[in-house]
Amino acid sequence: MKAICVFCGANFNGDPVLKQAVEQLAELMVTRDITLVYGGGKVGIMGLLADSVLKGGGKAIGIIPQFLMDKEVGHTGLTELHIVENMHQRKQMMNDLCDAIITLPGGIGTLEEFFEALTWLQLGLHKHPIGLLNVNGFYDFLLKQLDEMVEQKFMKPANRNLVITSGDPIELINLMDGFNVTPDEVWFKDRNLM
Repeated sequence: MKAICVFCGANFNGDPVLKQAVEQLAELMVTRDITLVYGGGKVGIMGLLADSVLKGGGKAIGIIPQFLMDKEVGHTGLTELHIVENMHQRKQMMNDLCDAIITLPGGIGTLEEFFEALTWLQLGLHKHPIGLLNVNGFYDFLLKQLDEMVEQKFMKPANRNLVITSGDPIELINLMDGFNVTPDEVWFKDRNLM
């Protein structure tokens, strides 16, 4: 993995365990020469992660829409900062610049990014492994909901298995490294799309 897109929030709840996990992820990315691609903010977990990567000597690329730059939440000390017109362009560029995706604890924007990336993966629009950093069990209920979707036959087990999960940043990246992602071809064949 050369570049990981990290979805994370513009807020931070002050949890020292989460702060340690974010700093450990940043250190690991720097050590392995992995570029951070993220939403370009200087606040919340976004700012904490970017600052930690930069402090360690790593590269951080931010992509932020103009309306957020206008609110002065953009991080101007990054390796690269791309200012785009809207959220759709932001997510597309983040996807284009990375070869893996990690989602940290966050709010509804973070979840929206995670689910869009997972949907794109399921549809074969990219082949990036998707990791969920489940610090302190933050995503336990979400993972249970995904399991319920499989149980209720709204999601195929193959697509549920696309979500790589760990509470430890090192384990998560090791699980993601070399993960061979393929879309669920049965889904496409059932709908005469192949």
